[in-house]
Amino acid sequence: MSTFVDSCVLLDLIENDPVWADWSQSQLEKAATRGPMIINVAVYAEIANSFASESELEAFVRATELQVKAIPRGAAWLAANAHRAYRRSKGTKTTTLPDFFIGAHAQLEGHSLLTRDATRFKTYFPLLKLIVPKNG
Repeated sequence: MSTFVDSCVLLDLIENDPVWADWSQSQLEKAATRGPMIINVAVYAEIANSFASESELEAFVRATELQVKAIPRGAAWLAANAHRAYRRSKGTKTTTLPDFFIGAHAQLEGHSLLTRDATRFKTYFPLLKLIVPKNG
């Protein structure tokens, strides 16, 4: 089973988050035993600012054995529809589109999604299997 990895989980490791790094590391190790770990360019861009150079970012991607996949056009369509529904329901956060690309991509290709941010994914991608903290 493949696992799509959300940027928040990767940032926990990169930034050694005192609350979440251990949980995220453990979940990534479990995901690696189940199958491929996937990210797309939205996740790649979200974690890029944590690195001084593209070569350092690429080294991290290789070391964590992440596969960077293109966002399918069908996922872009699902993301746009989910984002439209979010805005119509009075969602006010303006930086949400990358999350919708992540959720749509994972759902369309049948990946589980490893994330700490369950609420929006549960709401707008109800078919998506989430791997979240017990409180998530």
